[in-house]
Formats: sequence, structure tokens, C-alpha cells
Amino acid sequence: MSHLRQFLAAVVSFALLITPAFAAPSESLGTLVYAQGAHLGSAIASVGSTIFGGDRLSTDASGTLQVRTAAARFLLKSGSNAIFLKDPGAPAAILTRGTGLFSTANANAFAVHALDAVIKPNSDQPTVGQVTVVASNELLVQSVRGELACIVGGDTKLISEGKAYRVVLEANGTAEASQGPAGSGSGRPPIGAGKSHAIYLLAAAVAVPTIILLVEALESEDRP
Repeated sequence: MSHLRQFLAAVVSFALLITPAFAAPSESLGTLVYAQGAHLGSAIASVGSTIFGGDRLSTDASGTLQVRTAAARFLLKSGSNAIFLKDPGAPAAILTRGTGLFSTANANAFAVHALDAVIKPNSDQPTVGQVTVVASNELLVQSVRGELACIVGGDTKLISEGKAYRVVLEANGTAEASQGPAGSGSGRPPIGAGKSHAIYLLAAAVAVPTIILLVEALESEDRP
């Protein structure tokens, strides 16, 4: 009987030790500061809601929402979907449809993942960028303020302020087929296995009037 009591006591002690780890809440990534015609998961999005990793955000055809993180703002335009996550050391969003805008106070404040690309600020200067999913293999990336870094397959393209690019993504097999053997006749080096490749085509920058709200928020608050 004493052995049984000792065993049960050990089980209870172990359970008490591990319970806090399982019960610990997920780390919050930001707060919803504006929502109109928007959803958080399947529920109607409401201002003041806390955003966690894995949360799905969406906007109706005429809706919009804005999330504030520690050092960035993210705005989801109408007819758009995004999933929040945490990159190493910073919040981020996976843009799966539509258009997302972000303003940042430093280079590691926020990043947008879209298709096979990662778009983020390239410096600690205030930066504003816009990303639109155009098709299953195409993005439109625009720098409204500051310089953006667009990273695809380990390669980085810097997009200077005021510039916009159509970013056409090619999977490894597609790129190799268009190059011919070892990239012959294309003028491009062969692409490594398992890597995506991007073609950047200069595009006309589009007017972004709603970004004024992001810029003012960034500059009027304490970063932000």
C-alpha cells in the first residue's frame, strides 16, 4: 500500500509541474484597432480583439481592418484574407488573397508572406509597403515609403521608395524548362533544386490614399 501511495504522489507532483506549460496561453501578436466589414475567424471582427498566431483575418468586398503590433501596423484592404503568425522575433502575416499594407518602425518589425515571397522593410527607417496577390504565381509589390526587401528562394530584390514591381514566381521545374539545359540561351544561371525564382517587371505605382492613416499612426505614436 505504501508503494501505491508513493506512486500516486509522484504522478500528482509530475502533473502539477507540467500543467502550467500546457495551460500557458499563446503569445499575443497584436490588437485589432479598426474593423469594418471584417471577420476574425468565423466571427465578426471587433475593435480591441487580441490577435494570436494562427488567427485568420478577412474582409468583405467593401470592408477593411487594421492591426497594431509592437512596432508596426498592418491593414487588410477589401476582399482580402490573411493569417497571422510569428516569424523569429517579430509578427508577420501570410497574405492569401487580396491586398495588405504595412507600416514599420524598424527592419524587424513586420513581414508579409505571399506565395513564395517574403516582403519586409530593408532598414530601421519608417517604411510603408503594399502587397497584392494578383494570381497564383504573381504579386504586385510597391514601396510607398522607404525601401523594401522582397525575398524569393534565398535571393533578395530591393525595391526603392515610390517603385512598384510585378513579381512573377516560377517553380524550379518551370524555370528550368524555360531555360533549357543548364540555362543555355536564357542568359540566366541555373536555379538550384527546391528553390523558387522570381522575375521582376517594373510596374506603375498605384495611388494608396488609405496608407495616410498608417503613416500618421506610425509617426504620432511611440513607434507606433
